[in-house]
Amino acid sequence: MFIKQISVFLENENGRLKAFTKVLGDNDIDMKAICIADTIDFGILRCVVDDPEKAVKILKESGFTASITKVIAVSLDDTPGGMSNVLDLLEGADIGVDYVYSMLRESESTAMIIFKVSDPERAGKILTDAGIKLFCLDEL
Repeated sequence: MFIKQISVFLENENGRLKAFTKVLGDNDIDMKAICIADTIDFGILRCVVDDPEKAVKILKESGFTASITKVIAVSLDDTPGGMSNVLDLLEGADIGVDYVYSMLRESESTAMIIFKVSDPERAGKILTDAGIKLFCLDEL
């Protein structure tokens, strides 16, 4: 019901993002989604990859600070209010949303959104019980 996202601390230095992507590429790790939040001195890169455990191991061996976090990947109607419906369900269950980012579209009528929530297992059950499609890693 949830997927494993890797979070990587990146210093704001020229070439650091390139080094990250090279490590993944050299080790045949495929990125499915990516998001970077930055400050003046550093950024937090969050991404979904096809082998998160291998990615974290390789990244740490290459000098990166990396960890795994549980997130949920949700298919939403790509219409006004589509995301609001999901947020209504989560709020009604008192499940906090820490952050969100989007993935490539599944089709013209749907959007794929990654949610980092306070309780991914319970959020997944609530959303699937409401008929909302969640993705496993092998479906991405």
